[in-house]
Amino acid sequence: MSSDQVRDQYEEFPYPTRDPADERRRLITGSPSHLAEINHYVFGGRLDFAQPFRALIAGGGTGDAAIMLAQQLSDADVPAEVVYVDLSTASRAITEARAKARGLSNIAFYTGSLLELRDFGEFDYIDCCGVLHHLPVPQEGFDSLARALKPKGGLGLMVYGELGRTGVYDAQAMLRDLAREDETGPEKVALAHKLLAGLPPSNRLRRNPLVNDHLSTDAGLYDLLLHSRDRAYKVPDLVAEIETAGLRVASFIEPLRYDPALYLRDKALLQRLDGRNTEDRAGFAELLAGNMKKHIVYCVRSDNPDQTVAAPVGPGAIPVLRDAPGPEFAGTMPPGAAFSASLDGLDFSMPLPPLARDILLLCDGRRSLDEIRKAVPGAPDWFRFKPQFDAVYRPLNGFNKMLLRFPVS
Repeated sequence: MSSDQVRDQYEEFPYPTRDPADERRRLITGSPSHLAEINHYVFGGRLDFAQPFRALIAGGGTGDAAIMLAQQLSDADVPAEVVYVDLSTASRAITEARAKARGLSNIAFYTGSLLELRDFGEFDYIDCCGVLHHLPVPQEGFDSLARALKPKGGLGLMVYGELGRTGVYDAQAMLRDLAREDETGPEKVALAHKLLAGLPPSNRLRRNPLVNDHLSTDAGLYDLLLHSRDRAYKVPDLVAEIETAGLRVASFIEPLRYDPALYLRDKALLQRLDGRNTEDRAGFAELLAGNMKKHIVYCVRSDNPDQTVAAPVGPGAIPVLRDAPGPEFAGTMPPGAAFSASLDGLDFSMPLPPLARDILLLCDGRRSLDEIRKAVPGAPDWFRFKPQFDAVYRPLNGFNKMLLRFPVS
């Protein structure tokens, strides 16, 4: 499938389907490229929001990442430029209409390929979601993005995960076998609907509850089942391409999802994994879970070993709830409550310490840990407070709900 064919697909079926009128009522957020995440995972929580910031959305599609990041940068009064690049003029037009509906003026729009970034300069941050796995040689895409990154910058990537996409490639193979070369896009979609309606109960796609893009829109169906060039990754293959490009993994999202300890309770088995690096443990967790249909990862340059993910190492750290302010998050939490989360068919419940509700009620994104400690009823000393906070932070950060930032001097 040539680049022209890829472009033609997204001209006819821009994906995901978005209506610019919806911008009046909601901001679509997600991972990667949420501004609080970028600060936490790429810049160690120490991003200076007063300094100019350049971000690239490479293969921006219908604009979810571009609109989210541009809006958050605007709300934070960051002097920023978001550069959007995509092959499809139809997708670009949708994104431009969404930006116009929001009154965003910090996005520069270009039609082009992420393999040709030489004229755009360097970036503090690059987003590339759902694109690399559609390239003829994905490694060339990783390399191109790495070359466009500033020395202290980082990337947020999403590629397909192999194990959670069970049945997808079976259906793709059947549709390639059934389709005629002269059939139009809508005719191929109609053919796919017929095949889906006739799948027996034993079919692996029909038995896979994790994949549902083909159930909502024709664009989703085309992207999932009629896209004749995509590949899926297991963790070791993804890490290999990241490292070949001169990058290293900062964190997988959600971090705890890639930890075998989330799934295994047998301590003797877990001990056999002691000493393994983060990437090896992530690969083992992927095999354990069996449900990862995509991999989201933050990366930084491998020649910057000192660039680390934020950690709650001192009283100056400021906890930030990613999806809702702490008081809202904790408002209905009874004393002794557990933290519950679901990940693609797996449900988890993790105990929280006695002070969890009091701590979360004070996490407003402005108070430091020491300020929270002093405001907690009874004002425990640091050595009593810190273990309680750590027991809150561990599961919430593990599921990407709590992040950190630090004051910038």
